[in-house]
Amino acid sequence: MDLIVATKNKKKFAEIRAILKDLKLNLISLADIPRPPRIIENGKTFQANAIKKARKLAHFTGKLSMGEDSGLCIDALGGAPGVYSSRFSGKNKSDAKNNRKVLKLLNGLPLSKRKAYYVCAVALADKHGLVEVVEGKCNGIIGFELKGDSGFGYDPLFIIPKYKKTFAQLGEKIKHKMSHRYHALESARKIIKKYIEKQGRS
Repeated sequence: MDLIVATKNKKKFAEIRAILKDLKLNLISLADIPRPPRIIENGKTFQANAIKKARKLAHFTGKLSMGEDSGLCIDALGGAPGVYSSRFSGKNKSDAKNNRKVLKLLNGLPLSKRKAYYVCAVALADKHGLVEVVEGKCNGIIGFELKGDSGFGYDPLFIIPKYKKTFAQLGEKIKHKMSHRYHALESARKIIKKYIEKQGRS
């Protein structure tokens, strides 16, 4: 069975594929679809954006589709960057610029006031509409400098207290067993399995 994943982000798609590798699915990214529909992420929550992506892509392809939206929420910034995580630094956004902005805004704050968490919402939809939406979360602390070269986004700043290392230092093997995306996709996995079984019976 095909599963269309509403992302053009190669690193994010690779993470999703790695976490769901045991499922009998042919994962197809938005980048592999000719002339895909434009999806404007203007939802006020991660779930709203994920649902919008999944529904629009399912309607366009007629196939089971996954919408995913994720980001970083920092307590000291009132939950920012939140749904604006990927475009936090503005029009000419980049991971490096986003990270620099976070460091600048948190400048002078001690580690105890740099608590943050990653959120990931995953929505599944087919041609009939929304199947289900789930969410995963991972708590951490924002470091004082970039460390590590694995992952993407805010991973070089996001410290996991248990390891005292950033996601970018810990690498994919550990990240894929404890990240916000892992937790959301583990919930989604159960839904996908039931969906496949149901399709097999019909």
